[in-house]
Amino acid sequence: MSFADRLYRRFLRTVRTLNDRQMMMVLAVVVGLLAGVVTWIFELLLHTIREALTSWFNVESESYLYLIYPVVGVILVTLFVKYVVKDNISEGVTRVLYAMSKKSSRIKSHNMWTSVVGGATTIGFGGSVGPEAPIVLTGAAIGSNVGRALRLNYKQSTLLLCCGAGAAVAAIFKAPIAGLVFVLEILMLEMTAASIIPLLLATIGGTTLAFALRGFDPIIAVNVPELFVIRNIPMYALLGVACGLVAYYFASVNSAVARFFGRFDHVWQKWLVGGAVLGVLLFLFPPLYGEGYEALGELMHGRMDTLFENSLFYKYRAIPWVVIAFLLAALFLKVVATATTNAAGGVGGTFAPSLFVGAFTGGATAFVCNYMFGMELPLVSFTLVGMAGVMAGVMKAPLTSIFLIAELSNGYGLFIPLMITTAISFMIDYWLDPDSIYTKQLRQRGELLSHDKDASVMVFLHLDKLMETDFLPIGVGDTLGDAVKVISRARRNVFPVVDSGGVLVGIVQLDDMRVDMFRPEKYSTPVTAYMIQPPDRILPNEQVASVLSRFDETGTWTLPVVDKAGRYLGFLSKSRILASYREQLVEISQ
Repeated sequence: MSFADRLYRRFLRTVRTLNDRQMMMVLAVVVGLLAGVVTWIFELLLHTIREALTSWFNVESESYLYLIYPVVGVILVTLFVKYVVKDNISEGVTRVLYAMSKKSSRIKSHNMWTSVVGGATTIGFGGSVGPEAPIVLTGAAIGSNVGRALRLNYKQSTLLLCCGAGAAVAAIFKAPIAGLVFVLEILMLEMTAASIIPLLLATIGGTTLAFALRGFDPIIAVNVPELFVIRNIPMYALLGVACGLVAYYFASVNSAVARFFGRFDHVWQKWLVGGAVLGVLLFLFPPLYGEGYEALGELMHGRMDTLFENSLFYKYRAIPWVVIAFLLAALFLKVVATATTNAAGGVGGTFAPSLFVGAFTGGATAFVCNYMFGMELPLVSFTLVGMAGVMAGVMKAPLTSIFLIAELSNGYGLFIPLMITTAISFMIDYWLDPDSIYTKQLRQRGELLSHDKDASVMVFLHLDKLMETDFLPIGVGDTLGDAVKVISRARRNVFPVVDSGGVLVGIVQLDDMRVDMFRPEKYSTPVTAYMIQPPDRILPNEQVASVLSRFDETGTWTLPVVDKAGRYLGFLSKSRILASYREQLVEISQ
């Protein structure tokens, strides 16, 4: 037995001597530290790839390698996913939410490392996405697999999954409060004393390890010279309106690009189109390369010259209207580049792109107002507040956005502007589209857990497991005599009537045949004489919540289930759904 095996066994024995609450605290610390280590490995790999590819460029001239790098990265990642991973590792946060609702919080073990490789390669080669979604999926996978190894129940496994995800966010941003609020606001974990303490320990563990391995400098090293001026409140409110509209644009373009790439039947078509779009965008606007954190720092410090490095427009960098056009173009095209990267096969998230777009929204607002209207708006403050505003709208997470920006920049004095802008942005974007970029598809499919207890319980109920198949069918050409023979073997009082192909024609009820069953002279009567049409029919892919409302609308307690061709599959009863609901409610509450 190796040293690692002995250590693992001793750890298991130690953990099992603790009570449940103590055990979860210890495991939360372990998961947080592991998430911190993996985050450091991700950052190291990403930095190594990017430095090897771009550190030697001449800043005063354009580089045609920007036309090539992105498509190379997407191809490498696509081949890695197809031949090594053999599983989908994109849309990290959405995949975590799906695991919580439909996979009993179980995430495959390969996700503890495959998203790191895929995400670092995508971003290192210029993919215009962020590292957060792959890291969140990685951290969540660590927590999930620790829970699986210890055979923990659903609630404990879910808590460890959330600890891993929160610790990953805390570690990558060096922001423990943001990691905690992220779990409560986006992953929608129920806030109780039993969940908050492990989450705090996990995020503290992840952040502490990030400080130890990567230093104490904030992700965005900037001084906020002018924290808050009362006269700028109207402009922060106006920025909130702009951020809300830009956030809606972000989500809309992301969905439209995904639908466009979904039309391609072959992966090489995605490579060709996606590579061409990304290559041209990065060639014209180098700040779109990767997650873009360097560009955010330069923008906040007012170093507009640096944004033009390696660009065709470098020699025009001192012309104010060119700077304004460049900022606005980068703002809107970053969304296209992000959506194209993911749709073409890259692995990355929307955290960093939303921050980038928000920063350029705030920075462009301050620059335009100062240059064209003679105002004196603080560029740093508006850039930071704009980051929170767009992120709040895109992710529907205003609290996460506020605390993240405050911790990223040590700009705690900006809380009032942050609250004003994020509240307005969130309100506008929620009015335009109530779903976040992560939850839209899950909510449409009825697979999203939320703080609504009733709705969350319904997510755990599966129609195929509730369907009853012991209803004996009767042929459409059968007589009452044939039906009596079937009834003699049945335990039900409803019988589906099907044709030779199994298609449901109607139903007959025992009560409708009861009198004639004891009159042999009626046995030659066609069974269709007693047949009625069911008040409704259910398809097997429908959600239980919508099916339950159909029972109320029709006033019945039993409905048949058929496939798309109309073939009979079984019956679903309202009483079975309600009984399963009660059982599930007790299970997830304990």
